[in-house]
Amino acid sequence: MTNAKVRHILDTIAGMYPDARCELDHRNAFELTIAVLLSAQCTDVTVNKVTKDLFEKYRAPADYVSVPREELEQDIRRIGLYRNKAKHIQSLCHLLIEQYGGEVPSAHDELVKLPGVGRKTANVVVSNAFDMPAIAVDTHVERVSKRLGLAAEGDSVLEVEKKLMKKVPREEWTLTHHRLIFFGRYHCKAQSPNCQVCPLLDVCKEGKKRMKTSTVRRTRKSG
Repeated sequence: MTNAKVRHILDTIAGMYPDARCELDHRNAFELTIAVLLSAQCTDVTVNKVTKDLFEKYRAPADYVSVPREELEQDIRRIGLYRNKAKHIQSLCHLLIEQYGGEVPSAHDELVKLPGVGRKTANVVVSNAFDMPAIAVDTHVERVSKRLGLAAEGDSVLEVEKKLMKKVPREEWTLTHHRLIFFGRYHCKAQSPNCQVCPLLDVCKEGKKRMKTSTVRRTRKSG
């Protein structure tokens, strides 16, 4: 893909979602880390409903480790995989207290050592809590990147991240991450993308294929 096409994509999604941002409610790096951990296989809307009360009850790592795990499980029961997540949260908090003075580390290499924190979560935390450029590849970013040709269909999540980091200017990494998420969440959806009104149809193989199929079906029906 040429630099001009990449620029076209970036400018288009910037025009569509100029105010794209992290939609997980949080007040600090610690709350963001917990929220992102909870968001795995769960919508941001559901996470925000749960953390509204959770973050009032638990303000610091010590609060999470001071209660029985069963109590924490009940507090996050509406979240998918809540038992595993409760276990990760308490293990994470123990580690923060024992090795980091109760504070979330700002270094990516340190963040991925925390229980339940993978590369994607670490990227979200460093970019949103510590203002370090990063691109976190979630299901929306992966899907949209492949549909628009920014990555290949068979690329792994890490390969998608590396290609985006190479093609997108570093100072635009974080904003692009948010805009790709908004584009995938609200426009280029997994099952019913808005191809018919998409301003990026010209660079989207998936969209062209869908529109062609749709045209053929309409032609058959009319015939």
